[in-house]
Amino acid sequence: MKLGEKFHPARLMRRFVPSTLTPLQADSTYGPPPETLGRIGSLEVRLARSQREVKLAQALRFNVFYKEMSAQANAALMLRRRDVDGFDAICDHLLVIDHDAEPQGAPAYRGRKGPAVVGTYRLLRQEVAERNGGFYTSGEFEIEGLIERKRPLRFMELGRSCVLKSYRNKRTVELLWSGIWSYVQHYEVDVMLGCASLEGCDVDRLALPLSFLQHNAAAPDEWRVRAVPSRRVPMDRMPAGEVDMRQALNQLPPLVKGYLRLGAYVGDGAVVDYQFGTTDVLVVLPVASINPRYFGHFGAPKERAPRPTH
Repeated sequence: MKLGEKFHPARLMRRFVPSTLTPLQADSTYGPPPETLGRIGSLEVRLARSQREVKLAQALRFNVFYKEMSAQANAALMLRRRDVDGFDAICDHLLVIDHDAEPQGAPAYRGRKGPAVVGTYRLLRQEVAERNGGFYTSGEFEIEGLIERKRPLRFMELGRSCVLKSYRNKRTVELLWSGIWSYVQHYEVDVMLGCASLEGCDVDRLALPLSFLQHNAAAPDEWRVRAVPSRRVPMDRMPAGEVDMRQALNQLPPLVKGYLRLGAYVGDGAVVDYQFGTTDVLVVLPVASINPRYFGHFGAPKERAPRPTH
């Protein structure tokens, strides 16, 4: 649990109750998602099918967050050598898997047998979150008000995204997004949200990208969400006229730029996450706002009955 995160008894229980993937992937309304959500060459994107595969994803996350980046691991994490928290038990885990016999730089994420996990995303649907104490994002941003305002729209949280360094290329990222889009289509998700991270905890050094986001990507009133007051850091650290657009874009992480290209909004205020060594912003992406030019890659949205908002 992060510093400042709300306490939910269900979250504490998840640390001690053995989990299974079946209830999360099965749904009486929609049925199970497809076995495979996309493939390019030797790379396949699909959901984790076993606890062993989830552990391989957690090992990959540990490598990226704690060894490559600047996250601070406690003794338990160092011994386990996997990035684990209570939310893993209730999330679906999207995996990019390399079926090649010798994937580049990935032996630690293939277990004793089988293909290697080289990319991952954690997905949490609203109906699952509400049965288990809420979203991870609510520890940093006041998303509950937005969800209530927008009922009966269906929300989904994206988080814990990472790709093995040797696989960080357009092909892998597009495959991940293809998997996310297939999942969104299957479960008729209306809104994606989650924390996106800028590396570093010194907000003054991040003044340019934070100010760029504030002045160019702030959510309109109907989608606006504030950071938790006790953790909120202002993002408008420079006047709009002083923001060098090209330099700011160069400083934004590729993931954040990808969200913006799709049509995402950014919340009000950032949050410094000292454990992970990042400064987090809230990303809100209504499916209806996705730029149609990307449907050529991922497919147009399915026709569905309109859902009125409050």
